[in-house]
Order: sequence, then structure tokens, then C-alpha cells
Amino acid sequence: MTVKEIMVIGAGQMGAGIALVFARSGYEVKLYDADIEALRRGKQYIEKVFEKDIAKGKMEADTKEKALNRLQLVVDLEADPITADFIIEAVVEKLEVKKEVFRKLDELAPTHTIFATNTSSLPITEIAAVTGRAEQFIGMHFMNPVPVMKLVEIIRGLETSESTCQTVQELTEALGKQDVEVKDFPGFVSNRILMPMINEAVYTVFEGIASIEDVDQVMKLGMNHPMGPLQLADFIGLDTCLSIMEILHEGFGDSKYRPCPLLRQYVQAGRLGKKAGRGFYTYSD
Repeated sequence: MTVKEIMVIGAGQMGAGIALVFARSGYEVKLYDADIEALRRGKQYIEKVFEKDIAKGKMEADTKEKALNRLQLVVDLEADPITADFIIEAVVEKLEVKKEVFRKLDELAPTHTIFATNTSSLPITEIAAVTGRAEQFIGMHFMNPVPVMKLVEIIRGLETSESTCQTVQELTEALGKQDVEVKDFPGFVSNRILMPMINEAVYTVFEGIASIEDVDQVMKLGMNHPMGPLQLADFIGLDTCLSIMEILHEGFGDSKYRPCPLLRQYVQAGRLGKKAGRGFYTYSD
């Protein structure tokens, strides 16, 4: 299947990043969000990344303008007929919210349209089941920040067809990224490994073994990680980390995935990380 037009649902950091890489790669892109302020921030983010690329000599000014001209902001899904060949969702990491998004899209989108979810941990098969096109449904998990990170996890649901998987692999290659196909299990590969590490780092602080800064220093200097696990958690969002740990804990029923009480307490306090100005660290604008 030839894909010409992309629609991205959700203009947060992940959605805006996904829209950016598609527009930069020559696709016509519609970025949807019911919140017009979220759309404004999303476009500002895209423009900021492009400006940085120009400053570094990675992009020409006219290339930026062409990419922005391929990007259209949408605040009402029903105002005009959906014409996208491929729709990817990047809304909040909550199962029922994602299901509701795809129920609506299934009614509005053309029958040939492929659906993808950028979920980092939720079951692809279960989300696909709310649509009438499970064979055209797939997981396409981008890494954050999307414009920089090369990996895309591709996750087939039980009914995902070979042609759908091949189309998404070709899209990934067209974006200059590398795909890894994984099975539909909680957390897939990336977060099944990453989140328990972050959770264990939180436990070392909770149990008084080391300070926040020292835990991160051990992983940066001792394991050569570019960023410590607690700083990384702040960038991901502590609410997102907690949600994924709960999904792993429920999905596998194994106590090793039990979220650290301190992580839960930080989320309850509104200390959600960089986006809230405070998590394990404090951030200014």
C-alpha cells in the first residue's frame, strides 16, 4: 500500500515529534488535537526543532518551509472528511481513552486507512478489537525524543496482517529509522526492561541507600548511560512511569513489577517531572 497522507492524533511532545518526522520526510501530515493550545505548542515545538537543525547545518531554510507547508493543524475531526492513508494515535497512556479514540476513528476514516497506536505498554490486540479493522491495526512505538531517536518498536496484534506490518516497516525506513518487531506483551521490550530499572532506582532513594544525584551518577559514570534513570524518569513523566509499572504489575502478576511507593507519592503530589517543573529534580522554564 502506498501511503501519501498521515494523520497524527494528539499534539503533545510525542505526537508533535511524530508529525515532525513525517512532514520532514515528505509526507502530507494532519496533526489533530481537540485542545487548540496543545496544537499551538506542538507547532512551536516543531518549529523550534527545525530552527535548531538549521543552526547546526542539518537543514536548509527552504526545506523547513516546505516541511511546515506539508503540516496542517486540525481541531475538529468531523469538520472535514478524513482522507489519511495512515493514522497514528499518541494520546495519554490510558487504555479506555485510546479505545474511545479508535472507536471514533473507525467510524470516520476510509476503509483502507491503517491504524497505529504509539502506546508504550498497552495491549495492541485489545485496542484493535474495538475497531472493525483489526487486520489493519498495529503498534508503532516511537522513542522520545522522536526527531532524534532511531528506534521504532513495531508490535503486531493477534489479527494484524502481513501487508499492514510491511507497510509500517516501509514507513519506518522512509523516516530514516530502524524497526524492531516485538510481540504483544505488556511493556513490549523497551519498557519491560527500562521501567523496572527506573523503579529500582526510585527504590534505592526510597530505602535511603543513596541520594537522587548519586544514583544517577552511578549509572552515568559506572554504566555509561547518557542520562541517569531518575532524570530520565523526569523527562518521560513520573505519571507515565507509574502507569507503565502498573500495567506491567497487572499484566504479569509478578511482585517484581510493584511500583515503588515513593514514585506513587510523587505523582500524587503533582511532581510529575520536567513537564510540571518538578519531579526528582526542579526545572525552570
